[in-house]
Amino acid sequence: MTNRIEIGKKIASARVEMGLNQSELAQRARTHRTTISEIENGHFTGSHGIFERVVDVVGLQFNVEPKKHNFPKWEDIEALFNDE
Repeated sequence: MTNRIEIGKKIASARVEMGLNQSELAQRARTHRTTISEIENGHFTGSHGIFERVVDVVGLQFNVEPKKHNFPKWEDIEALFNDE
């Protein structure tokens, strides 16, 4: 699943592509400009409803997927403990 910072970057990019500034997006999503800034910077901890409105305005959607684990390769682990 994507983290808040990655979500914020995608929202900011979509907003810019639409030619909107943060205030215009906030007005369309019925929220405050500071909320848009928090979302785009990965600091928003508010309601999912606000997120949904913002994401909808910029033409994106949330997808819930099984969590993926990114384990390091054996060679990378082995290199950490190499005595050389």
